[in-house]
Amino acid sequence: MRVFLSVASFQPSYGGPARSVSRLATALAELGIEVGVWAPDQSAADTEFLDKASGVKRLTGDAAGALAQFGTADLIHDNGIWLPHNHRLACLARKHDIPRVVSIRGMLEPWALRHKRWKKRLAWHAYQQRDLCSASILHATAASEADQVRSLGLKVPVRVISNGVDLSPARLDRPKESGIKTALFLGRLHPKKGLPLLVEAWAKTKPAGWRMRVVGPDEAGHRAEIEALVGRAGLTGEWSFEDSLDGLAKSQAFDDASLFVLPTHSENFGMAIAEALAHGLPVLTTHGAPWEKLHAEDCGWWTPVSVDGISAALAEATKRPVEELQKMGQRGRLWMQRDFSWTSVAHEMQQVYTAMTSAP
Repeated sequence: MRVFLSVASFQPSYGGPARSVSRLATALAELGIEVGVWAPDQSAADTEFLDKASGVKRLTGDAAGALAQFGTADLIHDNGIWLPHNHRLACLARKHDIPRVVSIRGMLEPWALRHKRWKKRLAWHAYQQRDLCSASILHATAASEADQVRSLGLKVPVRVISNGVDLSPARLDRPKESGIKTALFLGRLHPKKGLPLLVEAWAKTKPAGWRMRVVGPDEAGHRAEIEALVGRAGLTGEWSFEDSLDGLAKSQAFDDASLFVLPTHSENFGMAIAEALAHGLPVLTTHGAPWEKLHAEDCGWWTPVSVDGISAALAEATKRPVEELQKMGQRGRLWMQRDFSWTSVAHEMQQVYTAMTSAP
């Protein structure tokens, strides 16, 4: 089987999809599938996220050129919607009669539809609705995202397959009770991530003996807005800001923290949540992320998207002894090991591909 796998970018600043699509490509190749990866910014050529020994083909050029470079593709698996290259791939798939699966990647969630609403309404009627209806399968990473997609009445089968996550080596020497404890946010500094809510909740809660570490790339000057809010709230001494981290530095950031916080308005999956849990870190997030099982697995907090909701969860989390937080993190790590391996995700995706290509 030959799969053409595309995403908007493999650059670290693109966030979760850059990592998850790369890791999916490697896992599919390990199953014997021939995979070619492509992004319109040409980042497939030098991305560090791909395992160089996997045999995955790194494709360049425009969409048509990359498809020609790959050779005969049994199917196209595109990640994301709305952008010109997504529409171009849909047109190429129709022209060459190639089955196509589209991973929605949270781009039809209510918050996402409200963001740049008028542009998206025009795009929906001009091409996006038709492009989605011409897909063979729509892929969601959570049941809540699948429900949202189905509510649009597209009449295309929707399959739910989560992202996977890699387990880091277990760390047993997390910060002790006597030191200043760290709550970590790691992700894009974008309005949908809900950081203004967290600033207000932190100011309301005033967690003693804690600091807030914010790590990630700035988008459209949003970091300056958050820093201004932090200053007005009198939290400058408790909050710090850093640019993106990757590799060992990123793992170290998880290891140095006692709590991971993502106060998001909307996530189709929330790759950073899975990564935090895989590092043995308990998580505090909102109903904007599809992680309600944090309660059932007893490894975090899942709270309404509001200052009051985040503040209440933050107060409870920061009053827990570090040893108790560590036990919660260990339970989260076991959950990731049990249910979110990339091998099992690749097997599920392979089944989807097989069904698509064998259909009459």
